[in-house]
Amino acid sequence: MSAPLPLDGIRVIEFSHMVMGPSCGLVLADLGAEVIKIEPPGKGDRTRYLTSSGTGFFPAFSRNKKSVQLDVADDTDLALLKKLIDTADVVIENFRPGGLAARGLGYEDLSRTNPGLIYCSLKGFLSGPYENRTALDEVVQMMSGLAYMTGPPGRPLRAGAPVNDMMGGMFGAIAVMGALRQRELTGKGQYVQSALFENAAWLVSTHMLQQAMTGVAPPSMAAGKRAWGVYDVFHAADGIDIFIGVVTDRQWEIFTSLLKRPELLSSDYATNTLRAAARETLIPLVQSIVGTYPVAALESMCEAAGLPFARINQPGDLYEDRHLVESGGLLPLTLPDGSTTQVPALPIQLGGTRLGVRHDLPAPGQHTEEVLAALREPAAD
Repeated sequence: MSAPLPLDGIRVIEFSHMVMGPSCGLVLADLGAEVIKIEPPGKGDRTRYLTSSGTGFFPAFSRNKKSVQLDVADDTDLALLKKLIDTADVVIENFRPGGLAARGLGYEDLSRTNPGLIYCSLKGFLSGPYENRTALDEVVQMMSGLAYMTGPPGRPLRAGAPVNDMMGGMFGAIAVMGALRQRELTGKGQYVQSALFENAAWLVSTHMLQQAMTGVAPPSMAAGKRAWGVYDVFHAADGIDIFIGVVTDRQWEIFTSLLKRPELLSSDYATNTLRAAARETLIPLVQSIVGTYPVAALESMCEAAGLPFARINQPGDLYEDRHLVESGGLLPLTLPDGSTTQVPALPIQLGGTRLGVRHDLPAPGQHTEEVLAALREPAAD
């Protein structure tokens, strides 16, 4: 972007690992903040070396950041780190409650010398009875009912992405930006928090209100109970699965006119409420009809008619997604082994422009001297 980014001039010190803290730092970094990730000496953040489902954590959330290595257990490094924080606008951290405070790196200590500091803690729980519990994304999905709503009846299933970690990081970034704006009005910094459990509770708020309004606990989404008659995955004639949604009476008119089958015009299916109640007969009927078309024909039909649809993809298919590729939704990235790939950009536009990559993934400690040089005491003559 040629214009200054929204957070140009904001310095952020990031103490983080895994997903929640790094995703918060990523949002701030992509928006233009100078985000300095503090890593232990040597190999750096252990997240860099995760395998299996954690392999992508570090490269997904570490662009546009600088890496500085300091040992918080070393008095000299600790003093230098506190000097660095005195130059910062924001600190973000997602370590165990009280861990950084024990090193004099909590909000109370740091705000004494930097009263404008905004300190964001990303935790399992906000203040309350559970605040000192250890939590994971999977833990709060189970606690909140999100896993219950995702899995088949009687088989709770976590979502297929770290949704609470990533959204918790996002809400942490929102809290930071709100506190930055408030600092403009008051001149004072503050302590802000975001948490996994409260994020998960927010995600299931519609289900909670459904129960409050109907008096009936909602069944899991996998149980097939929907507010709409046609809102399912169907098998095309060539064996490819496609989701089709028909969520208004007008869309039903369009859908039936496209398929031209008199069975769909039954009075049993005349309104959305009737269609939702008749799903046990309607869905097999629709499958018997759409299953005679190849998937490409169904996609063309739905797109031309303005009906919601989606082929059932795997994450890796997005590298070839026409919309992401042509719209700039994938950003270039160099992986630690030197190979190149792409990563999804933040899902926002500013003035019609996507936020890009200013700095590739940092090597461990790559920016230590650059960042700390101005803070070191000059050598005696």
